[in-house]
Amino acid sequence: MSFDSKLLPNLDASRYAADSARLPSPDPDADLREVAEQFEAIFLNEFLKSARQAKLADDLLGSSAQTTYEEMLDREMSEQMSGQVNLGIADALVRQLGGGRT
Repeated sequence: MSFDSKLLPNLDASRYAADSARLPSPDPDADLREVAEQFEAIFLNEFLKSARQAKLADDLLGSSAQTTYEEMLDREMSEQMSGQVNLGIADALVRQLGGGRT
């Protein structure tokens, strides 16, 4: 197997391009923040579910389809609320589990 010395400049150029195109290192707390916000959404979902179960009267037109719809609505509302309302749960989790990096 022979080595062509004419390819050496191309190899150096390729290495330089690969080194300069490296992506910045990912933020180690970004994944932790995302999971903490997902936990906050789960907490809000359980809160909404408990509030819906505490209704004062039975619905006259209630059905299993309505119950399924309400569960999906609660899940979506909790995900939206966790992104807009700061309960501090996600922040506390990041501080507690981040190991003092933040």
